[in-house]
Amino acid sequence: PHVCNKNIYGIRAVVSCLPAWWRFAQCLRRYIDTKCVKPHIWNAGKYSTTFFVVIFSTIYKIQVELYGDHHRQSTVFFYLWVASAVLSSCYTYIWDIKMDWGLVDRNAGENKGLREEVVYAYKFYYYAAMVEDFILRFAWTLTVSVVEGQHFPGTILKTCLSLLEVFRRFVWNFFRLENEHLNNCGQFRAVRDISIGPIDSNYEQQLLDVMDDEGTNLRVNDKRRRGLRPSKESRLFIEEDEERVPLVNGSKQIKRS
Repeated sequence: PHVCNKNIYGIRAVVSCLPAWWRFAQCLRRYIDTKCVKPHIWNAGKYSTTFFVVIFSTIYKIQVELYGDHHRQSTVFFYLWVASAVLSSCYTYIWDIKMDWGLVDRNAGENKGLREEVVYAYKFYYYAAMVEDFILRFAWTLTVSVVEGQHFPGTILKTCLSLLEVFRRFVWNFFRLENEHLNNCGQFRAVRDISIGPIDSNYEQQLLDVMDDEGTNLRVNDKRRRGLRPSKESRLFIEEDEERVPLVNGSKQIKRS
């Protein structure tokens, strides 16, 4: 049974690390493409803290499973788990406020503790969200003080904390999207960050030919719809005695027989 439990803990650890690993890999990829340490390496560091929390937590639970509850808080991995969780919560909370929401800006002006430009009408929303995010970021401490102390059923508490995490992310989205919108408008990131692969010269010429043909057809169709005649600068002709004589410099020159 111990082997079975070890396998279960291992599977849980891998599944728990997958979301953080995907974002960690994305950040490294962005760094390779842009060579910008900030924010990509910093963001990768944030997700890497999740790995330590999961690893130490898993080892700690396996040791408790093997040696019993009397070793619950005497193992070094318990303190490593708590320390890594505190570090991760501090890192992610600061990232939420500074990077994702753009708050605590020194140039906020009259919006003290916020940012120079805010969208929502009441500043109270921002301050309340900052407090709410801090409380829920550290809500995991209840699992250490209550569950590990065996004062409350762990399943019920973890279910409640999961629902609170969903609520935290729900609130987080509003201010994240607001900050992203302001940055896109101010720095033209909506179009500046679009990148494509190199285009083959032959394929590029084909694209130009297609665009030229489509542009010509559009101009012709537009003239037909509006019933436009050729421009005045073009050579005009009049018919007389079945001969076509051009108009030069706006004066009529008619060839008579």
